[in-house]
Amino acid sequence: MELQGHCDERFAEVADEFERNLTERGDLGASVAVSVDGEAVVDLWGGWTDPERTRAWDKDTLVVIMSCTKGATALCAHLLATAGQLDFDAPVARYWPEFGANGKDGVLVRHLLDHQAGLPAVREFLDPGAFLDWDGMVERLAAEELFWEPGSAYGYHALTFGFLVGEVIRRIDGRDLGTFFAEEVARPLGLDLWIGLPASEHPRVSPLHPPDLPSEIGPVSRFDQARFSDPTSLAALVTLNTGNYLVPGEWDSPAHLGAVLPASGGVGNARSLAAMYRAIVHDRRIGRFELDAEDVERMGAVRSALGEDRVLLTNGRWALGFHKSSCTPDGVEPAARVVLGEQAFGHTGFGGSIGFADPGAGLSFAYVMNKMGLSMGLGPTGQSLVDATYRALGYHESKYGDGWVR
Repeated sequence: MELQGHCDERFAEVADEFERNLTERGDLGASVAVSVDGEAVVDLWGGWTDPERTRAWDKDTLVVIMSCTKGATALCAHLLATAGQLDFDAPVARYWPEFGANGKDGVLVRHLLDHQAGLPAVREFLDPGAFLDWDGMVERLAAEELFWEPGSAYGYHALTFGFLVGEVIRRIDGRDLGTFFAEEVARPLGLDLWIGLPASEHPRVSPLHPPDLPSEIGPVSRFDQARFSDPTSLAALVTLNTGNYLVPGEWDSPAHLGAVLPASGGVGNARSLAAMYRAIVHDRRIGRFELDAEDVERMGAVRSALGEDRVLLTNGRWALGFHKSSCTPDGVEPAARVVLGEQAFGHTGFGGSIGFADPGAGLSFAYVMNKMGLSMGLGPTGQSLVDATYRALGYHESKYGDGWVR
């Protein structure tokens, strides 16, 4: 497999693992990018955009980054907070009055970002294409009753996150989240990263290909047991009541590529996703917004680690809009491990992508791919690249296997 791009000699193991992903671990096409102390030390891409291997993944190939989008959306919220326009401790209803209906007046903005709001799904059946109707979705969420008391528990708001946080930003700023991100983040930083992809850019997109099913069915996870046995469970409502959005191929449809879907619909490549995190951890300036040490510390501070996630039924840690780590117990499938440095924060994406910053290491990192894995976390492809990067920086995995330390 011939890799394209560049890789500093110090990070040769990253290139080796990237090649192994493409030749041994099932990756079809992918890109990986790493910056350290503001310097791009890895920018690699390779493989193919189609299973028939007729179209090479090139320098400017884009792919839907799924929940890595949440990191970009969270950044927009933090920029407004930095500017004094958004108070994370304020009730959501201060900015979005209709949201206070049906007992939601106690939901704070920070609850939306750290997955403690109690609104990870809607109970009403969603017609196909429901996510394309922004106003309809936010009206449903404003009228919905909570699934738990806000702040008492956490559960992954996999798809409602984007509408909830995005609507707060729209109420404050007047622009939809996609426009805000394009004008305030992507354009000033020169990112090829979009939340609402213009039709002119669609030909550059590689489809996301669903994971291959195992030849032998192993133990069924509690998450899958819940969502397939009980249609009223949170696991079922979150993943199955999506207006067909999670039907393979729908996320790549022209309509969904062009829609503003701030939880899952971002489109980009590793180079631009890593550059976004580099601006946070190194440049400390994004367009008109300046970040100080307290801003970065706020982004990475753990906010949710309250036991078991009520949706995913696994353990994890969340910051304000960013993922910190997950560590599924050995033997539990599908695995949901995401092992990073203690100061790291970012977000994974359904199928195995990731983007994150680690202020302690001066590190920004991103990996995106078009062949999805079965893991609810990084899986062997993404985690191998993260591991190789930390080893190159002189880190070692903690004796508990839950993080990288110096």
